[in-house]
This record gives sequence, C-alpha cells and structure tokens, in this order.
Amino acid sequence: MSKKHTISLAFDKNHIWHPYTSMSNPLPSYMVESAQGININLATGESLIDGMSSWWSVLHGYNHPVLNDALHKQSQKMSHVMFGGLTHQPAISLCETLIDITPSGLNRVFLSDSGSVAVEVAMKMAIQYWQSLQKPEKHKLLTVRNGYHGDTFAAMSVCDPVTGMHQIFEPVLIKNYFAPAPKSAFHGEWNEDERSSLERYFEQHHHELAAFIIEPIVQGTGGMRFYHPNYLKAAKKLCEQYNVLFIADEIATGLGRTGKLFACEWADISPDIMCLGKTLTGGYLSLAATLCTEHIANVISNGEAGCFMHGPTYMGNPLACAVANASINLLLSSQWQDKVTRIESVLEQNILPLASYDRVNACRVLGSIGVVEVTENVNVANIQKRFVELGVWIRPFGKLIYIMPPLIINDEDIVTLVNAIRTVLNEDDCFNQPVGIMSELG
Repeated sequence: MSKKHTISLAFDKNHIWHPYTSMSNPLPSYMVESAQGININLATGESLIDGMSSWWSVLHGYNHPVLNDALHKQSQKMSHVMFGGLTHQPAISLCETLIDITPSGLNRVFLSDSGSVAVEVAMKMAIQYWQSLQKPEKHKLLTVRNGYHGDTFAAMSVCDPVTGMHQIFEPVLIKNYFAPAPKSAFHGEWNEDERSSLERYFEQHHHELAAFIIEPIVQGTGGMRFYHPNYLKAAKKLCEQYNVLFIADEIATGLGRTGKLFACEWADISPDIMCLGKTLTGGYLSLAATLCTEHIANVISNGEAGCFMHGPTYMGNPLACAVANASINLLLSSQWQDKVTRIESVLEQNILPLASYDRVNACRVLGSIGVVEVTENVNVANIQKRFVELGVWIRPFGKLIYIMPPLIINDEDIVTLVNAIRTVLNEDDCFNQPVGIMSELG
C-alpha cells in the first residue's frame, strides 16, 4: 500500500466515524481502490469476493456498464433539480415502473433518499391518514419483536427494543406496541396459535393503532430469520378486521432477493403502504420510495393540512431515478428468477451442512440469502481480518454470519464464500467478542 493510502487510513481512523464502531477504539477499515463485478479491490492488492452486496444494495455487481451509462447520460442533462413545483422524466418513469411491478393497489409514490426515511414517511402517512379522518387517537404502531426498520427516530421506535440496537434511546422514543416475533419457520409447519397471539394485540389496542409494520418473510438485522408466509396472511386479515393499516417494509427484501420480486408475494397479499430502498438503484446512489393506495393519498390530501407533510431536499433526484430505472430494467429483462434459484441451490448444498459444526446453532437459506447462526458472538475485528485473508468480504454481526451476494455471482465464487465461513468456524480467535468492543449489529 502506498504512503498516501497509509496516511489516508490514519486520518480515517482518527477522524471519520464508521457505522456501529467506536471512535476511541475503532474496528479496522480496509482501503478500497476499485470494485468490478463481484470483486472489491483493496489498495493492498487483494481482490475480495463480495458476499454482502454492500449491505444488500448491489444487485448487478459493481461498475456495471449499463448503470454507468445511465448515470453518464443523465449527468449531461441535469444531476438535480428540486422536486417542489418541478418534475422530470426519470422520476416519472421510475414511478410508472414501481406502480406496475409492486402488488396491486399501490398507485401513489413518494420518493425519498434513504430506507429509514421511507419508513418515517410510511409512519407519517399512516398517522396523517387517521388525523384526516378525525381519529387522532389512532397514532400508535404495532410491530413484532426482532424487527429492524432503520436508525432515524420514528424508525427506531418500531425496531426491537433489544436486538434493534437502539435501547439506549428508549427513554425518548415514541412508545409503540410489540407482539412476539413470528416463530413458524418459512420451510416449517404453520402454527395457528401465532394468529391468536397476534390478534390479542389488535383486540387490545386497535382503537389507538394507526398501522401494523413488518419486514415481510425476512427479519433482517433482528436475527436474519425467515418466517412462514401464513403469518403475513394472518396479519393482513387482522389489519382489515380491526381497521388498521398494513405497512410492508420491503427495503431489504424487495426486487428479487427472496425468490419473489417482492416478499409479500409469498403470502399473496398487497399492503396499504410499502417501503422500498437499498437495491433500488442497484447500489449506485441512495434512493427510496414509499408507495400507498389511492384511498390513503386522497384521505390525506383532503384532510386538514391539504397535503402530505414531508418533502426531502433531494426528493426525486434525477441521477438516482435514472440509474434506478436502468437497474430495474436490467433485472426485469434478465432471467433473474433462474439466477436466484441457482444461487439458492448452491447455498443449500454448501451452507446447510455447516449445521453439523459444534459452533453452529442453525443454518438457513432463502433465495439469495444464506445464514449461519453461531453459538457465540463473533469477534468482528478478527473474523473480518481472516475473511480478507481468505479472499472474501463478509461482514458478520452478533452471532450471525450471512451472505447475500450480487445476482451475477457464479457457483464457484459462492462456494469460495461458504468455504471461508467453514474455515473460520474452526478458529477460536474469530469468536468471543472482547469486552469493550461493540459487536457490530448492522
């Protein structure tokens, strides 16, 4: 590594705060020189197979010529204009596509700039909807344990109070309601008692509930758990029965990751409000969308405020919308279902056998997601160093080692990722997180 890179890394360590790490004793950061396809290329010369899709966002790999071209062409026209009083074709085309491909009934689109904000927007929509109907008492949210919906304040209030990383903020968060986490596994038997358990919360609190919010099928940061589609079906019916809006947080699961274009499709339901983000632009720029029904939009628009009370500065950013259009078109024009099925098959063949290891509590696979749940917390600094030495980029957290690679990955590289996991399972230094260094949770 060059002297310049060494100096830059020293500055980074001393002055730049990275996600979920200490400034006084930070986790190591690795200098990236470039990225291409499924590889992250470090300044020290290593080329790492990316098993994380840069936190689930990079769908088609890095430096994709189609997406690069979309950005370049749009930048020649305009990189940004305010969305208040102005509009443009990239945003219009994107919203047309989102309405076309999402579950039926979602035909009003609010664009924002991150997943957390998309959740904030959804919550505000639900609350303002009931305000507009002269029912201000319906302003609480119901969700489930082990959920994660983002790091901003309203989003934190519907994250699990313990596994959601935000317990230190609990005294100042909005007080919402938490039902038990879904227990019936995706590939297991459905337990009808789960519906009864959830219904008790609706019975007791429906008069003050604006909405029920959940990550469909996959609970991400709360444990990388895959639950039974019947839970979603039951939740949707309860929302209809008790007059509560249903919010689906598809930020992580949207656009094919689980084997369906949207995870709600596993239960054949259509939410009242849906949040999208992460991979919306194929990992190029931050962009999110919150979709709702015409009815919700009309009620809000005819209410006391006369409009929806939100408006991000970079709402509808043309560059982000242009690359989102290119990314979605690239996905839909490919054999993406076959790609996900192939990835799932290779993951099942290679990850599920790891369940026999003493250090492993459980293994699970769904679509392009593979999870190894271990019996003790990982040592983030040590395990990350070993993964780099093994030629892969995998970022574990807590007791979870998981991968969700770009859809362009080949079978050989998937096996390399899993073999790296297999290797570290036998290395004690990669586990038992030392006291004083936070075990990363995101």
